[in-house]
Amino acid sequence: MTVDLAIGELMVAAAAREIRDQERIFVGMRLPMLAFFLARRTHAPAAVGIFENGVIRDRPSPAPLATMSDTPNVAGALWCGGMLQPMGLLQRGEVDVGFIGGAEVDRHGNVNSSYIGDPKAPKVKLPGSGGGADIASLARRILLIMPHDRRRLTEHVSYVTSPGHGNGPGWRDRVGLPPGGPSALITTMAVFRFVDGEALLESWHPGFDEGDVLRATGWRVRPAEDAGPTPPPSEEELAVIRELDPDGVWTRR
Repeated sequence: MTVDLAIGELMVAAAAREIRDQERIFVGMRLPMLAFFLARRTHAPAAVGIFENGVIRDRPSPAPLATMSDTPNVAGALWCGGMLQPMGLLQRGEVDVGFIGGAEVDRHGNVNSSYIGDPKAPKVKLPGSGGGADIASLARRILLIMPHDRRRLTEHVSYVTSPGHGNGPGWRDRVGLPPGGPSALITTMAVFRFVDGEALLESWHPGFDEGDVLRATGWRVRPAEDAGPTPPPSEEELAVIRELDPDGVWTRR
């Protein structure tokens, strides 16, 4: 990785490329929000962002946000309602993409944000689902963004807060969930692509190689046939990212 390019900037660019034009995106904060606005400014000018608190907007806020309920997120919004409305869009199957993060993820894209260890005496208590389980269950596809660590990318999560592909192909249908689930996992080291319910290594970021990713992952990783380096942001993409996050608050933490 070059000195000029931060891993967070690379992750934002990789996530933005997963967004298609005219899609409705359940955005969230930090890197997912930047990825949505980057996609809007480049290849997906008609994409629409949905925030869990009921704000729907199609352009960046006029000032940086610390939370989705900050006043600048209201300015210029297409619509401001309550939490019931975005959750209703999920239930009707009208959300194309949802972003999810958490403490743990496994090879099938199941995410844990509840606790680590024995549920009767957990080692670590975590915030829980929020809207994560709803998004993972009902959006047409899911993009996962996580720090890369063997303790986080684990063979089996301690608890399934937000369901992915369960134990493999056909699981979502068997338990009554709509088609969908995770399509990509973007970490601080790599990009994984879900194929038949399993995360395959698609690319590794500059500064790392395939071996680094395999050693830092808690399951036996299978590389995709065309696996290779993650494409860096273009000059245009990088300029937009730095315009959106000029102080590197989210991308250079």
